[in-house]
Amino acid sequence: MDVLVCIKRVPAVGAEIALTADATAIDTRHLGFTIGPHEECAVEEAVRIAERTGGSAGVLTVGPPEADEQLRYAMSMGADHAVRVEAPVADPDPEVTAAAIVGAVPDLRPYDLVLFGEASADAGHAQVGFRVAAVLRRPVVGGVKGIDTGDGRVRLERHVPEGVEVHEAPLPALAAVLEGLNLPRYPTIKGRLRAKKAPIRVLAVPTATGGLRTRRLRHRPEARAETVVLGRGAAAAPAVVDVLTELGRVR
Repeated sequence: MDVLVCIKRVPAVGAEIALTADATAIDTRHLGFTIGPHEECAVEEAVRIAERTGGSAGVLTVGPPEADEQLRYAMSMGADHAVRVEAPVADPDPEVTAAAIVGAVPDLRPYDLVLFGEASADAGHAQVGFRVAAVLRRPVVGGVKGIDTGDGRVRLERHVPEGVEVHEAPLPALAAVLEGLNLPRYPTIKGRLRAKKAPIRVLAVPTATGGLRTRRLRHRPEARAETVVLGRGAAAAPAVVDVLTELGRVR
């Protein structure tokens, strides 16, 4: 079974995010880059399916040449091959990204299953997989945390408050997966060496101009802890009981 995973190059953040002077983009001069946790689980699942079925696991990204780093990381995890579709801008929006993926499909091998992360780790639009599925007219399920394949069909599980939803669809199909689908493996030294030498196929396809325009970015309001003195000594007891009742600790 052949599986393709679409990934995105995103900033690896572990500290406060700095913005450019005009506040229209993230200042990435001092940031590293990675793929998001949803997509990392998607790569792991594709490799597992390929190993189990004797198929292949490929990775694709839409972006600049610097995104080859993320493709090679995915190959070091076990992906067999990689494709980069050239993007007209450094950080394409969901419309541009989806159009680029669809435009590349005729030049790719037929894939039984195409996986996406539920949402990118930076913008979090959660649109690309569904846009691609709509154009290709293929079944798609989002929020997936369980995948099983066999007999030309795929079984996809979604966790909901009431329990687990199970969806079955004929192949070829698409799915947007969530972190927690599996536990991604660490790349081995052998895998890193193989990925370093592996070729990356580059495609240039006609793309849309995109429908989103960034007007301004801003930091979310900083959460501040506040201490409230409920009282002193025995006089504070009623206020403490009220707080515990509000928290559901006292009935």
